[in-house]
Order: sequence, then C-alpha cells, then structure tokens
Amino acid sequence: MLALGVLVVVIILLAGLLRSDMLFMDKSNPEAFDGLPQRYTYLEAGKDQVKLHMMSVKPEDVRLRADKTPLRQIAAFGINGGFFYGEDLLSIAIMNDQPVNGAQRAYGSGWFNAKYARGTLVWDGVTGAFSVQVVSSAEELTVTDRSRYFAQGGISMNLQHEALWEAAVKAEQLPYADEQRMRSGLVYDKTGKVWLIVTPSLCTAAEFRTAVLEAVPGEGREGIFLDGDGSSQMNAAERVLEGDSRPVVQMIAVAGK
Repeated sequence: MLALGVLVVVIILLAGLLRSDMLFMDKSNPEAFDGLPQRYTYLEAGKDQVKLHMMSVKPEDVRLRADKTPLRQIAAFGINGGFFYGEDLLSIAIMNDQPVNGAQRAYGSGWFNAKYARGTLVWDGVTGAFSVQVVSSAEELTVTDRSRYFAQGGISMNLQHEALWEAAVKAEQLPYADEQRMRSGLVYDKTGKVWLIVTPSLCTAAEFRTAVLEAVPGEGREGIFLDGDGSSQMNAAERVLEGDSRPVVQMIAVAGK
C-alpha cells in the first residue's frame, strides 16, 4: 500500500515536471511577430456560425508585401492578400505605384488583376479617400498622386449595393462563392478605418458578406473579398489563424516600425 502511495506521488511529480517543460517550450518558441508595435485594434464578432476575426488599421499603416511563405513565419501583423498561382500574384497589389511582387507591367507582379476586371480597394494618400475600383490593370486606377496610394485587388463586395453584389461576384469570378470555405476580406468605413478580416468558419460568400455587414461597425462601409480557404490566415497578438498553413504570395501587413 505504501509502495502504491509512493508511486502515485512520483507520477504526480513527473506530470508536473512535464507540464513545466511544455510551458517552457512554449515560451522558448515565440512567434515571428512577437514584440512588434501593435498599430491595430483587434475585434472578434459574428453570429450564426460565422465568427470574424478583425484588425482595424489606419491606412497609413498598411503595408502590402510579398513573402511567398505561410503568414505565421513572417515578422509582421496582418492577413493574407490577393489571389495567386504558384509564385505569381493574380491580383493587384501596389504600394505607391510599385507592384509588390515584381516590376511594373510584369505578369504575376501585382500590376494586374489577371483575366478579369475585378474590385480593387484603393486608398488615395493625398485626399485620404477610399474607393473600390473595378479594373484589370494598375494603369486604370484613378488616384491623385501615383506616388502616394495603395491598391489591393480582390472581388467587389458591394456592401452599399445589395441588389448588385451577386451579379458582380459572378462577373468578377469569385472562386467557390457557393461552397463552404474559409474567407478573408478588406473593408473600409467613412471614418477612414480599414478592416482586415478573416473567418476560420466554413461559409459561403453570401454568409461571409452578411457577417461583415452585421459585425463591422461604422457607416459607409465598402470592401472586397480576398483569397480564401487555406489562404485565409492572420497574424495578430490576440489570435493566429493558419488556414491550411500553405505559403501565400502576398500579405496585407501592419507597419512594424
């Protein structure tokens, strides 16, 4: 009986040591983005089985970049960006007239929305105004100063135009719109905030759009669908969403310095 009691004590002690080792291991493997300034506000919202994870950012702090790795490996807060194939970017992704994945007018660089004119969220750094412009190429974008803007391609959400959005999604060829997939989006409001949004919930495009309308605060909201499913990834201090851990070509990041 005494031996059994001693054995129980030993097992408890070993379990405690193992747990301590696991906690230590967790602390010894920090995230790539640990310690960066948090220039965003984090919010979780949603209902009806669609949970949204959102980061509210000033447009001046948005950085579009191409790293071609899973987001969790990148030393930056943010979410996945546009559509891609292999290492070619199929959506516009431009900072101050420079595509993030190559040279101007080069295929796969982020200069074009490949194959289709698609909704592209644009921030004009001179006027401070946002817009969603349906274009095929960066040359078609309307901005005040081509050295002071960013443009992120995707698919128009038409949050202000309930009667138009489904036709626009079909015309712009949103992949798997009616299937249950993870989703990502980029939305602005009239106060000048931009919202980086990811849901790990499996949902249709319509369900995701409805959740965005219900959860994103403010008025004058408009935005775009981004690449989704396994590409739907987020780096935040509050929550890391890995999608299926695939490498993504492009990221919508928050300034880290």
